[in-house]
Amino acid sequence: MSNIAQRLVDYARQEPNAVAIIEPNPKRTPTDRRTYRTITFADLDRDSDRIAAALVRSGVQPGMRIALMVRQGIDFIALVFGVFKSGATLVLIDPGMGMKQMLQCLDEVRLDGFAAIPQVHAVRCMLQRLGRFPQAKHNLTVGRRWFWGGLSLAEIRKWPDDEPVMVPRGPDDPSAIIFTSGSTGIAKGVLFTHGIFQTQVEEIQRRLNIQPGDIDLAGFPFFGLFNAAMGVTAVIPDMDSTRPACVDPRNILEAFRDWKINQSFGSPALWNRAVEFCEQNPKEAESLATLRRVVSAGAPVSVKLLDRLKRVLPPDAEVYTPYGATEALPVAMISASEVLGETAAKTEIGAGICVGTRFGTVRWKIIAITDEPIPTLEQATECERGKIGELAVSGPQVTTQYVTRTEANAYAKMRDADGNTWHRMGDVGYLDEKDRFWFCGRKAHRVETENGPLFSIPCESIFNRHPKVFRSALVGTPDGKWKKPAMFIELKPGIEPSEELLRELKTLASENPLTQRIERILFHPAFPVDVRHNAKINREKLAESLNK
Repeated sequence: MSNIAQRLVDYARQEPNAVAIIEPNPKRTPTDRRTYRTITFADLDRDSDRIAAALVRSGVQPGMRIALMVRQGIDFIALVFGVFKSGATLVLIDPGMGMKQMLQCLDEVRLDGFAAIPQVHAVRCMLQRLGRFPQAKHNLTVGRRWFWGGLSLAEIRKWPDDEPVMVPRGPDDPSAIIFTSGSTGIAKGVLFTHGIFQTQVEEIQRRLNIQPGDIDLAGFPFFGLFNAAMGVTAVIPDMDSTRPACVDPRNILEAFRDWKINQSFGSPALWNRAVEFCEQNPKEAESLATLRRVVSAGAPVSVKLLDRLKRVLPPDAEVYTPYGATEALPVAMISASEVLGETAAKTEIGAGICVGTRFGTVRWKIIAITDEPIPTLEQATECERGKIGELAVSGPQVTTQYVTRTEANAYAKMRDADGNTWHRMGDVGYLDEKDRFWFCGRKAHRVETENGPLFSIPCESIFNRHPKVFRSALVGTPDGKWKKPAMFIELKPGIEPSEELLRELKTLASENPLTQRIERILFHPAFPVDVRHNAKINREKLAESLNK
């Protein structure tokens, strides 16, 4: 049996009384102490059994699509494993993409039901009266059920224990549809199988040496699920997981103190807040004394943040930055020690960002850049080592298709002679002599000039060296058949644009062969960026502003 939920069952049998999830209660004690709600692996297993039994009894069939729209915590994780056990397919959408795009995604995925909080069901009912979500008849409410029918999580939990439910699933059977962020285009639904999840868990656990009994601060909701599948205790922080850049660092550090956490998975935005607080309050860094492993992903992790993180962490702690995408994860990884000791100096002079070596189950190739479909791997032109091209990957953790916006499959997927799927990452870069991938930006962000392409990350790294520059963004404007490069500059807080500063930046550009062709440099007060991480720059909007 390949049902990913079996991993929870197995660990619940081995360590039934071990704590699986810890979540903060919303209210503190009169003396301002934090209290928590906990659940053991055995109780989490039983809870998800009840949910699975209720879903099956209500008519949910294997493969039916159930959208989960619940806040991070015990309920979220119990529902995920309940849906997996029922054989249904979980649908996950990042609410940070905005209401309009989220509703569009929900329409396109053709849902059979929702497991959601009351506010979501209220909107669902209103929209169903307008003819939307016609198939969504299998619904479960987390919280107070108002005027609609369907299941209630509170009622399910009052039912007597049933026989354990585990609908058999094969490695190629669907387990989830997870939507891309939509930060570089319209969000697409990516099909995950039970086999893909199994590989992800095994590869992450092996590469990071994660052991059952570890205690993880789960700053990213989906990693809480990996924890349960690895026998790791997940501590859910008091934060809005859709807005890590707005986290209160005191809540994060409090969780470290209360639970002696030794591992944490969080976005760069979360860690930037925590590090800044520790730098301003040095004694607060003592809260991190038990931390040995930090994993940060979801957005680019800057060299500066890695350096600052290493300074506040215990001497024997390490920071790791996995690389991948919704469609293929994990692909590669590198440690902060390797970055700071070797690759950062090369990044500063335009070599790109080294994201490390590939995971053992991954195969990869650099292929010649094209915006056209490539049906088979044999039709792709492989680049020689050191030459920039598009990264293509294959392996058991690589997804095989989009199930919404399916026209994108032709542009993202290739087949090799053995029938294996290769995913075109949409990222450009090259492989070095150590078989490490150096990321040079998104393919869509390259600027094709008369004298050859310019790539975003190498060019921006040159400008980012200036002490007054916060970040920069390469864009291109139409220039006949080609594009004309321009560089937008966002300055650090408190720094004002000036003619002298502009001259300094032009001099900096002229001194490096990569940026000599960039003559147009413009200051911008605040880049348009993604809401979640405040990191992914919307270069398309910047380019549009040049034409106004």
